Amino acid sequence: MGESRQELLNWLNSLLQLNITRVEQCGTGAALCQVFDSIYGDVPMHKIKFNARSEYEYINNFKVLTVYFAQKNIDRPIHIERLVKCKMQDNLEFLQWTKRFWDQNYPGGDYDALARRKGQPGVVGGQPKEPIRSSVNTGASKRGTTPTVGGAGARTRTPLGGGSAVLQQEIAQLKESVAGLEKERDFYFSKLRDIELLVQTAIDEQPELEQDEAGLVPSIQHILYSTEDGFVIPDAQDGDLETF
Repeated sequence: MGESRQELLNWLNSLLQLNITRVEQCGTGAALCQVFDSIYGDVPMHKIKFNARSEYEYINNFKVLTVYFAQKNIDRPIHIERLVKCKMQDNLEFLQWTKRFWDQNYPGGDYDALARRKGQPGVVGGQPKEPIRSSVNTGASKRGTTPTVGGAGARTRTPLGGGSAVLQQEIAQLKESVAGLEKERDFYFSKLRDIELLVQTAIDEQPELEQDEAGLVPSIQHILYSTEDGFVIPDAQDGDLETF
């Protein structure tokens, strides 16, 4: 039988000198990255954000781990899109596997977790948000009465107090999600733009690169400019549009 959630958290907190209270917090990727640093000692910890608060930052942490797995030939897929949702089951399964890997490969001796993360906080983000509960008609429910719907005396009322707070909380969460998505979009856009500029520079210097249809440059261009079925490129208006 595998170790319980509490046993795994106790091990993780003891090894890394953290204060993780829920398995879901492993969805930031930060603690998992440092577990592998405790084994090999060469994870680029300066790239890991322990105070990450958005999926965009969680994804960056896991991408560091994905590259590291490739360097160490660790044959284990990392389902980033599932882990960063900070759901218990997905993160528990990955944490259980990580603990088994650590048991088999930890070289022994002391590990100075604080020194390796250079003072980054011992509390990681990723705690799941509390579910939003509707406060509509809670008064009637407590009194054991059934809210009246329709009829001559029925009136439409605007939710006040708790209802307004719930809406504000929902709006704040949506704004946070949109901001994270926009940052992620801009990040990948800048990467693609850098690649496009490098390709164009290479073609300007060596035009023959573009003539070889089976070559690397045309292959990169095909990936950059290909579109999915059903996608329509907008007509250019008032001048040329950007490539992306």
